[in-house]
Amino acid sequence: MKVSTTRFGDLQVDEKDVLNFKEGILGFENLKRFFIVDPGDNTLIMWLQSIDDGEVAFPVIEPKVFNPDYIVKLLPSELQSLQLDKLGKAKIFSILTIPQDVTQMSANLKAPIVINSDSNVARQIVLQDNKLSVRYEMYKELKKHIIAMANNT
Repeated sequence: MKVSTTRFGDLQVDEKDVLNFKEGILGFENLKRFFIVDPGDNTLIMWLQSIDDGEVAFPVIEPKVFNPDYIVKLLPSELQSLQLDKLGKAKIFSILTIPQDVTQMSANLKAPIVINSDSNVARQIVLQDNKLSVRYEMYKELKKHIIAMANNT
């Protein structure tokens, strides 16, 4: 299917790459279908692009990139809603906030995007762990990771 986006222009999306959010995303509950766009710019930042509204795209990143100790613990009902028996088959992303000053970039670790890699059922889940931040400043860690990757190539 062809999807028109304001950020990436017209994109061809295979039906198998469509992520289905039954509950939408916090603040965007009416948007149910998304896909991941990797701009291939070596920042490790990808985009969760809405199919239903071409103007809506969220910058996302795998939190393990900048926080290797990050652990998602889901309740049995949350696993069931994602059609998962364990988190091993899930992809985890954090939504980023990227202000004008990119050094102030932050990641929402409290409400990750969890995707069942087999079925593409996805959900944003607000975790019960009160130690997790909705504005985890991660620019320095991300920069270190990108530099280390560049030095290994």
